[in-house]
Formats: sequence, C-alpha cells, structure tokens
Amino acid sequence: MDLTEAVLITIVTASTPLLLAAIGELVVERAGVLNLGVEGMMIVGAVAAFAAAYGTGSATLGILSGALAGVALSLLFALFAVLIATNQVATGLALTLFGLGLAGLIGEPFVGKPGLRLDALPIPGLSAIPVIGPAFFTRDVLVYLSFILVVGVSLFLARSRAGLVLRAVGENPEAAQNLGYRVRLIRIAAVAFGGACSGLAGAHLSLAYTPQWAEGMTGGRGWIALALVVFATWMPSRVFLGAYFFGAIAILQLHAQAVGLGLPSQAMTALPYIATIIALVLLSRDAILLRRHTPAALGRPYVPVR
Repeated sequence: MDLTEAVLITIVTASTPLLLAAIGELVVERAGVLNLGVEGMMIVGAVAAFAAAYGTGSATLGILSGALAGVALSLLFALFAVLIATNQVATGLALTLFGLGLAGLIGEPFVGKPGLRLDALPIPGLSAIPVIGPAFFTRDVLVYLSFILVVGVSLFLARSRAGLVLRAVGENPEAAQNLGYRVRLIRIAAVAFGGACSGLAGAHLSLAYTPQWAEGMTGGRGWIALALVVFATWMPSRVFLGAYFFGAIAILQLHAQAVGLGLPSQAMTALPYIATIIALVLLSRDAILLRRHTPAALGRPYVPVR
C-alpha cells in the first residue's frame, strides 16, 4: 500500500505541469490561435518563479511571478501573431527559442541554489482516505488549481455565453466580427490565459516537482502539452485523462529503472515522447474525429476588414 501511495503521488506531481500547460493551450486553440511557444513560456515561468521565491522567501510570490512571466511572453506572441498577423507556427517556434535563451540568461546566477518547496495543504476529511487521500488531497495549491481549471474551463466552454463567443471566434472569426465581437481582443485574452497557465506549469516544476533551477528543466514538456491538446480532441475532460496518462508513463520509466529491468536508461527516458508520437499517429487515422473537433480557424491569422 505504501508503494501504491508513493507511485500515485509521483504521478500526480509529474502530471500537474502537463495539465496546467495543456488546459491553457486548449483555450488558446479554441479561440483559433496556435501557439507553439508553450515550452518557452514554461521555462521562463519556471525561472521567474524560482528567482522570486528565492529572493523573497515567499512561494506565493514565486507562483505569481511565474504566471506573470508566462503572460508577458504570451503577449509578445499576441503582438505578432494576432495584431500583426504573422505566421503563427513560425512565431510560436521563435517564442520557444527566445524563452529558452532568456531563461538560461536569467537563471545563470541561480544554478545550484537551494529552492523553496510549495507546502502541502491537506483537505480535511478527504486527505484521510487511504491511498487516494495522500495522492490527491494532500497536495500543493497548484495541484488543486489544476483540478479547478479543468472544471472551470469545461463549464466556461460548454455553459457560458463568453465560452460560446470564444468558440465562435475559433470557428468563424469573420462571422463573429460581423456580430459585433472584437475577435482580436478575444484572441489576445485567450493567449494571455494560456500564457498564465504555462507560467504556472513552469512554477510547479521549479517549486514543487524539483525545487531548484536547472537550465532546460522543462525537458520538452511544453511539446507534450501541445500534443496532448490534439490527443484530447480539444476537450478539457480528455486533457485531464491524457495528462495523467502521460504523467504515469513518465513516472513508469523511473520505477522501471529502480527495479532494474535492464533496459537502457536513454530508451526509458524517451518513453513519454514515444508514447506521444504513437498516440498522435493513432489519432490521425480517424480523420472524421479530428475534423469534427478541430477549430475550423485554428492557425489562420485574422485581419479585420476596414
């Protein structure tokens, strides 16, 4: 039972950054914008959170700094991809490269420094449930926030007028503009939300997953989060399940090495990325499913008619 609890705890910890980043990118893509800069926003959020927490001694300020750093980088993307209408794929890739370089520059003084770990916040009653309680209800605030975001985004997209408008912008921005909605402003707001979520994902990496700063500590998780949105066919509930599926695979390779399966460590490290590729290949075989759920205007720049 102790081993089961330990495995579940590590799965939740590994899945939370993926879930936070993917749920934010889902909202961005539902608005018709493809932001490939998730990895860059995550790494900048991670270094900003670590630096703020280390300098002030406050993990709360670290979390806020990580979110704000993600928003700042996302607004840079929005300036080019939404307002100037540059190619979204090229702009997102440039954002990732810029974020990786900027994080390395900012984080150089913090390499090897001891970090702050987010405190666990047990939920009375629920935390006492055997096995599940310690794994899901005795966690840090960002784990709980990831649960809230999944439920909130689901209700927002399915039940609210604002969510319907955002989906309309992602399906047919010209029609939404003709109805009086400010398409570019809505897209900028969605991009900023996605940036905040990516920044929080980075903050969880440097304040909870491994409370330290190391260059490249995101380790490609931003790309997995991007693939996860497609894997989940742009549905929040499936993003949740997918994030925990890929998180479990990432933890599986650690436990496989611990029990001595004899497989090369490089092959085990590559396991989450191999699983991502296989999942996308299998999903791409169902063209009807993808066509039915993919936002029609995804990745298409919108320039309003004067």
